Amino acid sequence: MQVVIDGYSAPLTAGNFAKLVIDGAYNGSKLNLTNQAILSDKRPDKDSSYSVPVEIKPSGQFEPLYRTTLSVQDGELPVLPLSVYGAVAMAHSEDSEEYSSPYQFFFYLYDKRNAGLGGLSFDEGQFSVFGYTTVGREILPQIKTGDVIQFAKLVEGQDRLILPNES
Repeated sequence: MQVVIDGYSAPLTAGNFAKLVIDGAYNGSKLNLTNQAILSDKRPDKDSSYSVPVEIKPSGQFEPLYRTTLSVQDGELPVLPLSVYGAVAMAHSEDSEEYSSPYQFFFYLYDKRNAGLGGLSFDEGQFSVFGYTTVGREILPQIKTGDVIQFAKLVEGQDRLILPNES
């Protein structure tokens, strides 16, 4: 499978995910299937001293919003919608819905039969979407709970990844 991540519309979330991929954090990670998503394991982080805020860029805005969600009922729509089969997003932190889990991501299995008015997911605007499955989407319905990510690698873009200064 291949996923394209959007570091422009979701710079913190995409950067965090890219760094974890480079570090091999997802290699050997188990997957869990729910009725609407394929979720990676909640691996305990060796360094859980950081958090990543929920990051959503509203349509028509130049920068993402942090630690807040959108009200789709009031017409607020994200640049990176969840309502796409194979959307990739971070799960929420166990501590607060204002933060994403720094590690746990999911593939969203959008099905418009389970959507609200306008064909949007009921969870639209609630999660940090940072990319989409572009190759291998046909594999998603075959994934079962207990399947393992053998390895993940960043194919390109590492030269554009800016890491925070560690002091």
